[in-house]
Parts: sequence; structure tokens; C-alpha cells
Amino acid sequence: MKMYIAGQWVDRDNTMFVLNPFDQSIIDTVPKGSSGDVELAINSAARGAAVMGKMPAYERYTILRRVADLMSERSEDLAKTITNEEGKVIAEGRAEVQRAIQTITLSSEEAKRLHGETVPLDGAPGITSQFGFTIRVPVGIVAAISPFNFPLNLVCHKVGPALAAGNSVVLKPAGDTPLSALKLTEILLDAGLPPEAIQCVTGSGAEIGDAITGDKRVRKITFTGSMEVGDQICRNAGIKKVTMELGSNSPLIVMSDADIEKVAAATVASGFANAGQVCISTQRVFADQNIYSDFLDALVAPTDAFVAGNPMDDATKMGPMIRESDSERVGSWISEAVGQGARIIAGGDREGTLHAPTVVADVKPDMRVSREELFGPAVAVSSFDNIDEAIYMANDSRFGLAAGIFTQNVDWAMRFAREVESGNLHINSSPQWRADIMPYGGLKDSGMGKEGPGYAVEEMTELKMVVFHM
Repeated sequence: MKMYIAGQWVDRDNTMFVLNPFDQSIIDTVPKGSSGDVELAINSAARGAAVMGKMPAYERYTILRRVADLMSERSEDLAKTITNEEGKVIAEGRAEVQRAIQTITLSSEEAKRLHGETVPLDGAPGITSQFGFTIRVPVGIVAAISPFNFPLNLVCHKVGPALAAGNSVVLKPAGDTPLSALKLTEILLDAGLPPEAIQCVTGSGAEIGDAITGDKRVRKITFTGSMEVGDQICRNAGIKKVTMELGSNSPLIVMSDADIEKVAAATVASGFANAGQVCISTQRVFADQNIYSDFLDALVAPTDAFVAGNPMDDATKMGPMIRESDSERVGSWISEAVGQGARIIAGGDREGTLHAPTVVADVKPDMRVSREELFGPAVAVSSFDNIDEAIYMANDSRFGLAAGIFTQNVDWAMRFAREVESGNLHINSSPQWRADIMPYGGLKDSGMGKEGPGYAVEEMTELKMVVFHM
């Protein structure tokens, strides 16, 4: 596919292969954009921002509604594109498309809800003849940098609110999975979006990322990816608004009163979906010592039944990892943990990009499989003595994106909600739960700012104060 810059679909002599992670076949090629392409894109986006800034809210709403309708019409093609370029099973690909449609629909509705408020200036002493109110205006150009693991929905979480707020967008999709974003760009244009309101620049983030994020005309950056890259973006960005949705090693606490079979099913589903390549995948599992052995036993059968294979096969429950190097890394971390005293109780095998769903027991907090973000199909299980220790273990991390607890004890649940350092907290659910309508974002090294269309549009606008002196 070609990339979209300055109102044109363009190709370049320098290209990148888009590979199927399952069999390494070449799906397509895309241009490898340069800093010159970024300059063209931002020049065009500046013109697009002027057009979008004057567009009535209802027209922005109408365009995004048409986008959602076209996505629905093309849903099967989008789902197959996701599965082919990213590797998640086709059922998950179809589910992602439906979520993306909902994200765009929510964004369309937010276009009509942007508003200011009156400010009671006479509540301050000595003020009697001033009347104040606020208005929200678009920031102008939004740079949207998206990851590989949800190549459509996470793009929609950035592009949808940005357009709803009246901005133009420079979109940089992940190099491994650019096709979903390019097809969304086609849909946006088919729905009537002004030609220069969207740019989609493909290529290597290492080569063009700084050119996008450092440009002073870009007034807002929304990024999903690793903490290390997020840190580099923030250092390069200068004075502008940023939303950083970064990494995690999400904890799940299993209290002694939990339904073990229910928790085991939730652990497997949330630990191995999309081959564990989800920011909020269950990674660290802490089980009360009184049920620890029974819980480990309950994990074995559902893990062994979680078949990995061809993601286009409806019988497959888990597809490949995005790259073989990532599969090798996961295997290496697990082997390292075993060498330090942990043990594998299910899975552990690897072949190419396919890494079997794996449960590692007796994990210590300082093992890399627990301490860092694994981003792969394995869960690390440890035991604890009481709720105080469980909360301490959950917080013993530089990350804080999502956490879960299973308990029927209201006091334990409320302590978890108040004391666990995480942006998303789930009681009687795994950490890997997200409704696209909710505010979503992390604490600590998991980032700053919130996604969710109703919250993202506020971060993609500026607040102006107006005072009438009468």
C-alpha cells in the first residue's frame, strides 16, 4: 500500500515489507518515510488544521458517523487485515474491529459535546461588573503514534477524538502493522474528511519519530508503546501536550475466598489473549498461600487447552508473537527464572514466533519475568500471607497501568482500590478489561493522560478564558 501525505497517496523507492507473523510470508510493502516526508505531512496538516478548526461540530460528527458505518461494511476485510499483519486469532481480529467501530462512534458523539462553562467571577471580592466564561478550541495538529498490538482500535482511540475536537492528525502507525491504519485512512477520506485533515506516514520510528514529535507545529502527541520510547518522545517534544500510554506488568491478587476455577479461567484468558501482547495482560499473579497449591493445579488444564497455531483457523485460541525475537526473549526470561528457582507447571515450548501459553510458579519479585514487562504469553505466580503483603507486592513495580483482585470481602476490595498504585482497578476481574468509553491510563512509569473519547478530546483541546468587563 502507499502512504498518504498532503492529500495524495504516494510511494517511495525505499520500502518496507509487511510480514505475516505466523508464516513470515510477505503480505504487502509500504513506503519507508523520511524526514522530508514528515515535513510535507506537517505542512499539509497545518492547512488541514485550519479547515478542521472552522468545521461545525455537527459536520465533524456526521463524518465520523459515516466512518463508523463504512468500517461496519468493511469489517471482515479489516479483521483479516489485523490478523494477517499482527497475528491475533481471527476471532480477536473481528472483536477488535467491533471495538474500533464503537470507539469511532463514541468519538463522533463527543464532537457535539465540547463546551465551556460560565465562571462565577463575582464570587471573588470586589468583582461586580465582570462576566466570565470558557471555550474549548482545538490544539491544531495532533501527532498520533500507535503500536502494533491493536493496529486498528488504538489508532481509532487517537484519530477519532482528535478529529472530533477539530484537529488535523499526523498518524504514524507501527512499522510491523501499518495496513490497518492505511485502510482506516481510506475510510476517513471516503467518509468525506477534508483531504489534508489526515496524514498517514509509514516507516521506521527510529528514523522519523523525532522529526514528528519535535516539530513545534505539532501541539499534541498521543503515544502508545514502551516506557523507553515514551521517555525519548517526551524529551524530544519540547513544550506541548502529551498523552503517554506506556508499559505494565499487571498484577492480579487472588484472595483466599476467591472461586479458584473462575480465577483460573480469567487468568488464562487475560494472560494469553493476543499471545500476551496486551499492555494490561495479566502477568504477575499473587495467590493466598492457603489456596496457592490448589490454584496452581487449576491453571494447568485450561493453559494446556489454550491451543497456539494458525490465527486464521477458528479452532486456534492463540496466534504467534509479532516477531521471532520477541518469542525468543520470552523463552529466555522464563529459562532465567527457572534457573533462579521458579518452575514451569504448564507450557514452556517455543517454535519460531509461536510460544506456548506458559505458567511459571514460585516466582520471586526480583526475577525479570516478574519485574519487567514480559509482553508475551506467560504468567508468573507467587504466594502471599495476607492482604498487606499482597498490596505491597502489587505496588512493588515501576509500572501502574492496571490491576485486579478476586475477593468477596468488601474490606479487602476497598483496601485494594484505595492503596494499589494503578490507573485502572478491577474487583472480581482480571486487569485485562477495558471498555472503550472509560478513562484509561496509568500511573508511575505506565504514563500520563487518559484515553477514552470523552476524556481524550479534553486533552486534544485548549481552554480559553473570556471575560466581559461591563
